[in-house]
Amino acid sequence: ELYTEIDKLEKDRNKELEVILMEILPEAFAVVKETARRLANNKTLEVTATDFDRELASYKKNVLISGDKAIHHNSWLAAGNEVTWNMVHYDVQLIGGIVLHEGKIAEMATGEGKTLVATLPAYLNALAGQGVHIVTVNDYLARRDSEWMGPLYEFHGLSVDCIDRHEPNSEERRNAYLADITFGTNNEFGFDYLRDNMTRSPEELVQRKLHYAMVDEVDSVLIDDARTPLIISGPVPRGDEHEFYDLKPRIERLVNVQKSLVTTKLNEAKKQIAEGKSGVDEGGLALLRAHRGLPKNKALIKFLSEQNIKPVLNKTENYYMQDQNKEMPKVDEELYFVIDEKNNSVELTEKGIELITTSGEDPHFFVMPDVGTEVAEIEKSGLSAEEKVAKKDELMRDFSIKSERIHSVNQLLKAYTLFERDTEYILDDGKVKIVDEQTGRVLDGRRYSDGLHQAIEAKENVKVEDASQTFATVTLQNYFRMYHKLCGMTGTAVTEAGEFWEIYKLDVVEIPTNTPASRADQQDFVYRTMREKYNAVADEIVKLTQAGRPVLVGTTSVEISELLSRMLKLRGIKHNVLNAKMHQKEADIVAEAGKTGTVTIATNMAGRGTDIKLGEGVKDTGGLAIVGTERHESRRVDR
Repeated sequence: ELYTEIDKLEKDRNKELEVILMEILPEAFAVVKETARRLANNKTLEVTATDFDRELASYKKNVLISGDKAIHHNSWLAAGNEVTWNMVHYDVQLIGGIVLHEGKIAEMATGEGKTLVATLPAYLNALAGQGVHIVTVNDYLARRDSEWMGPLYEFHGLSVDCIDRHEPNSEERRNAYLADITFGTNNEFGFDYLRDNMTRSPEELVQRKLHYAMVDEVDSVLIDDARTPLIISGPVPRGDEHEFYDLKPRIERLVNVQKSLVTTKLNEAKKQIAEGKSGVDEGGLALLRAHRGLPKNKALIKFLSEQNIKPVLNKTENYYMQDQNKEMPKVDEELYFVIDEKNNSVELTEKGIELITTSGEDPHFFVMPDVGTEVAEIEKSGLSAEEKVAKKDELMRDFSIKSERIHSVNQLLKAYTLFERDTEYILDDGKVKIVDEQTGRVLDGRRYSDGLHQAIEAKENVKVEDASQTFATVTLQNYFRMYHKLCGMTGTAVTEAGEFWEIYKLDVVEIPTNTPASRADQQDFVYRTMREKYNAVADEIVKLTQAGRPVLVGTTSVEISELLSRMLKLRGIKHNVLNAKMHQKEADIVAEAGKTGTVTIATNMAGRGTDIKLGEGVKDTGGLAIVGTERHESRRVDR
């Protein structure tokens, strides 16, 4: 009852707080805008020095103390580059600030200054002394924005820090949370919450009460990654790496035999469909077999992209799936294993088990025992009670070993057939690192679960790390719903407005642009083959660079970005590549991207929060040219 009373008092206090903040909003916003204007118009601002100014001057080069005066310069370092403040809030940005303060989502077009808009509600809500969390999608943006916008807040005596600069569980990170405004990535905020839930004493906690969060690129965090669990795990005493290495030669043989079979079935399907025999027991059946055998086979994907071929596959699949997949065994009988791409699962067939069971080996080496039947048999036998117990123990041991073995086989099959290097993951310094499909960035410290990561490590011949077990887990969706007030900014939220309201009770408000958009969107070009498409892309890049325009080339994977890079090298075009492998050079590459004739090949990682500033004379040549090599699965990423 006492806790209920405390919760009620806290809610009442927060309501009163919101009323007061709304009253002072016009004055607070005016203060921030006037500060921005003065910093833009003057190289230095001189004020009476406070203790906070003196502390700032001890470690910040843009603040100097002269007698009883503090001199704030309008140039400072952000993400390793010197920036000179030259921005003043537009009226439409003030509207965006109000929307964010009210706990809604502001949809603002790309380049409309979302980072600057955030300074308004961040300053206002920081005055409450409860802490403001500004959440970004990656550590580069968290550090850059804290350094770029920090001096604006610090001029008014507000402390700013970035949790990504400090080690977890450290005193420095605890102090970062005590700052008035704290920047960080969604994952780090979530992991700190988990670590706090694992502490043994209140003194070890780093976070304080979750009050106000402003999420940059809110659709990426609250929709794309919403159900992705953040997991803190630790090593399991027993690792099963040797099993992966022992099974690897068998699985490689199995995959190669299936590849050969799929090629045969695909050629059969092509021949029969070309002859007009596309029925469910002719070309359609051969096509479905190839698809259930290796759905990621490049020749199959290419064939399915041809006109009227996908409908043949869908029609055949629907036919064999009717009556609860009654006829599906007819499709799978020739395959060694069956892949269900939608459910991300692989299942060995009798034929496959036969192939990987070596001669002289127990024919049930990869077959799970029927525990119920076996136990019944033991009970019926004339053995003594002790012998029955011993037999049952032996049966359960056999069950456990075989279950682990079959699980390892399935994970290795997934590693070889569903996970491709430079698409789902990269190899970096002898380690397998996952690439985020939405952002194109490496997910440092993240591992696939259930032994899949180990299977990929075995496939790539790198050190197989120990298996891990989960200690604590939370989804981003559940974490962000704990804040008293949540808001966000993005250029692409209206398409998901219904979901934002249903799950988070967040309204989406479109903010008008300050000036009409001058971007000219062209129609898509569709080519028959990949070769023709990439040759056309390379020719277009050559043409645009000869006109003096900077070119940003969008790709969906590391593999495609490197393929285009090789093609441009052959044509003698100088260019930069920004992908998961080159993320350390991100700031330098983005700084160059808007200069005359510069070509930048990028995965999705360049699309979130990175503004490309145009160099001198670029507008006269037609501005930045963007060439998208393919449509992304999420239309918001394309926008």
